[in-house]
Amino acid sequence: MNWYLLAAIPVLCVLVLVHELGHFLAARWAGIRVEEFGLGFPPRLIGFRRNARGRWKIVWFGALRYAESEETSPLASGEQSAAAHHHTLYSLNLLPIGGFVRMLGEDGSMYDEQGNYDANSFAAKPAFKRIVVLVAGVLMNVLLALVLFTIAYGQGEPLPTTQSPAVIGQVAAGSPAEVAGVHPEDKVLSVNGRKITTYAELKDIVDKAAAAAKGKETLPVQLQIERPGSPQPISITIQARVNPPENQGRLGVVAKTAYATVPLWEAPIKGFVATFNTTGLFISTLGKMVIGAIKPDLMGPVGIVHFTGQVAETVPVVGWWYILNLTAMLSLNLAIVNILPFPALDGGRVLLVLIEIVRGGKRLKPEREMLINLIGMAILLALMAVVTVSDILRLSH
Repeated sequence: MNWYLLAAIPVLCVLVLVHELGHFLAARWAGIRVEEFGLGFPPRLIGFRRNARGRWKIVWFGALRYAESEETSPLASGEQSAAAHHHTLYSLNLLPIGGFVRMLGEDGSMYDEQGNYDANSFAAKPAFKRIVVLVAGVLMNVLLALVLFTIAYGQGEPLPTTQSPAVIGQVAAGSPAEVAGVHPEDKVLSVNGRKITTYAELKDIVDKAAAAAKGKETLPVQLQIERPGSPQPISITIQARVNPPENQGRLGVVAKTAYATVPLWEAPIKGFVATFNTTGLFISTLGKMVIGAIKPDLMGPVGIVHFTGQVAETVPVVGWWYILNLTAMLSLNLAIVNILPFPALDGGRVLLVLIEIVRGGKRLKPEREMLINLIGMAILLALMAVVTVSDILRLSH
């Protein structure tokens, strides 16, 4: 098992949790009663909430039980009074896939016999406040991306191989380089007698030699190497592969990533530019997919987990820059997808509120709104199933 795949769990959890935190904070600002803020998804394991006296109490749940409402929740003895005082339950749940916020009247059904909404419910709030609550998750994902891009640039900016020193960062197991005795941190001084200063020169010389070695499986490549701790340069001959396997190089080495120092004041600027440009690229790509200008190439949860694991595997060699950038891009992707005007998504719910405003405050019946969102959710789940199968088939090949 590739344990780096587990890196996708905290990455995805952070993205969803930050999104839900945006909804939570906005709901508190709007005066909406938040019944539960959950880390992960049920079944519930443990929770925390203030009791009637304002003291924090632990709430234990059966690991395989989940209740839909406070009336049926397996609260610890005496905690029903805390629920009656409307203290938020902060729960830790079994499935580590993000989080959720449960607001009073979020489905629009919290009204009395006279049709009056509970004053603390989501449905009772003015349209403006409901829109703020709905878009807050998206805004938090954008803010997270900005912060992550800024942190990444604060560590420096990766140099292209044309400017990076010819230092080996990683040697693939069983590769010609490993067989010949090449080590990580080795600095290549010359290739076949030609002095070099960058990794791009190393690759260029080997590629040209391989192009001239038609009909051969391997060709000898002589390297002069400077090794940390060795007083003299070392000469090594590698039997390079003329036609290497797919996604593998001729030598079986990866360059050590070099970074250019970015001034501290410049990192937030670069972070903002990266956030703006990446958002524009995602929106442009999505638009081209909609009009058929490019073929849709969607990646589902399985694909994201696999790709995140691949990037996480490079951290010991290239540092945190790429995993920070990937997390930032996934956060922006989550924001853009959620703001789409599609039922069950935040954007779809915002659209319903805007329609309500256009109709002079006349709302859809809660049952009809719920049906619209259920249909949207069913379509999204079906699409996710198709994309997941596609990911599995692609990865299996």
